[in-house]
This record gives sequence, structure tokens and C-alpha cells, in this order.
Amino acid sequence: MDEAKSIEMLLEHGIRPTANRITMVKALALAEHPLTMTELEDLVDTIDKSNVFRALSLFREHHLVHVLQDGADAVRYELCHSHENGHDDDIHVHFYCERCGQTFCLNEIAVPRVALPEGYHLHTINYLIKGVCPKCRD
Repeated sequence: MDEAKSIEMLLEHGIRPTANRITMVKALALAEHPLTMTELEDLVDTIDKSNVFRALSLFREHHLVHVLQDGADAVRYELCHSHENGHDDDIHVHFYCERCGQTFCLNEIAVPRVALPEGYHLHTINYLIKGVCPKCRD
């Protein structure tokens, strides 16, 4: 993702573009799988930990990132490709490989709809499947 697209994505989600935020969006866009905060810090080593944390918190608040627990109880972040600040329109299934520890996005599988009882209000869904990925299975 280039800088112009990163800026556009930040603005679409109501976030003021700064050099650090643009760098983080680009890093998240290039990631092949959802990243832990430590993995993201390693990728954007020019940004200190507190700024990475603050930016991720802001991104989460504005629905620019999905936050998910992986199969090893680590918190991971991935870029949302929704076009609104108010909700995520690209929630999808994740797969955690119990052998290699990688978390994969299964974008082609939609999260099943859940009918909640009256009075409950849905904020987010984290749908995780655990097993062995094709690479580890071979």
C-alpha cells in the first residue's frame, strides 16, 4: 500500500494522518497475517512502543484494525478494509495453526450470523478455528 492510499484509509476512518500512523498502516497492509504488537514494533522500529500502542488504540477505536485473540492467547491486529469509521464490513474467519503458531485470515469464509437474545448488543465477533495448516500438515 502506498502513502496516498494509507492517508486515504486513515481519513476514511476519521483519523488524522501523521508520519507514524501512515507508517503503521503501510506495515499492517504488507503483513501476510495478523500481527502481535511486538511483531508490529519490530516492523516499524523507528516508532517507540508507546506511540505504537497509542496508534493501535486509536485505530481500534475508529475501526481501522480488527483485534483478535489467536490460539496462543496473544492479541493480534489486522487492518480493516471497511470504508466506514462506525463498523467493520470485512469480519472474517481466522485459522490458528497449532504446530507453527501462525494465524491466517480466511477471507473467503464469512462469519456465521448469530441471533442474540433480546437485550444483547453485538460489538464484534472473533471467529477462530484451530488446527494444522497445509504447510505443517505436509
